[in-house]
Amino acid sequence: MAEPLPVAYLNGEFLPLKEARVSPLDRAFLYGDGVYEVMPVYDGRVFRFREHFDRLDRSLRELQMQPVNPREGWLEICEQLVRRNGGGDMYLYVQVTRGAEFGRNHAPLPDIERTVFAFASRLPPISPEKIERGAAAITTEDTRWTRCDIKSTALLANVMLKQLAVDAGATETIMLKDGFLREGSSTTVHVVIGGEIRTPPRSHQILPGTTRDVVSELAARGGIRFRAVAVTEAELRSADEIFIGAATFGTLAVTRLDDKPVGKGVPGPVWKRIYELFDQYRRELAGTPSN
Repeated sequence: MAEPLPVAYLNGEFLPLKEARVSPLDRAFLYGDGVYEVMPVYDGRVFRFREHFDRLDRSLRELQMQPVNPREGWLEICEQLVRRNGGGDMYLYVQVTRGAEFGRNHAPLPDIERTVFAFASRLPPISPEKIERGAAAITTEDTRWTRCDIKSTALLANVMLKQLAVDAGATETIMLKDGFLREGSSTTVHVVIGGEIRTPPRSHQILPGTTRDVVSELAARGGIRFRAVAVTEAELRSADEIFIGAATFGTLAVTRLDDKPVGKGVPGPVWKRIYELFDQYRRELAGTPSN
């Protein structure tokens, strides 16, 4: 885990992260009643700014909260947070909670001042070995609630699922439900079958991943077929390639699944092409405004 950078944002103020404090009555602390976003910053530029905050606002609305800032307000917060922490490559974590009321009540949902918090960390590097050889993953049944399309701070199930991977010496836990692929505990999952990238369609059961959208666009750029379609467990296990995606690392090939090789057991040509296109895309955006 990358150590957080020193300057944070809390309720209109930039301050040392170690001095940031919220009420123990905040509903995120009591109920997980909040939403969040994680977005990469490359060379001081927020990557896919609009898409991340579109998703944040969608999550807020799904929890019956209105957006708390206009886009220009969020952009100012993000860019100041990047500057105050020295610029370069990092990721930003942004969280909005329903706020703190005096007491603990399930409902009715209170109309109170929201808690807005953000901090930054350096992007954790992917080891050359993982790029060269790929990563291991395990599978398990999806034990989460049924509104995984909301990027909620209530992540206990995801935490326990990720721990399964750690205990197994793997990088990720890939979830299955009723014989179909869902997603990873903190990633989107793509399979390659016959040269075509496939990933599960949008639904309440998976998060609408921003990295997944990038992969779709890069596939079109590279002339690679891409479909959002139901993927069976059998298709997952027999896929030519599997790769995962997340804001903090882009994409990573999975070359072992439940201790068995995926395809030839090495990163495949489709993932390698997407990886190259992703790197090229980042370089193209260098020096352009975040938008």
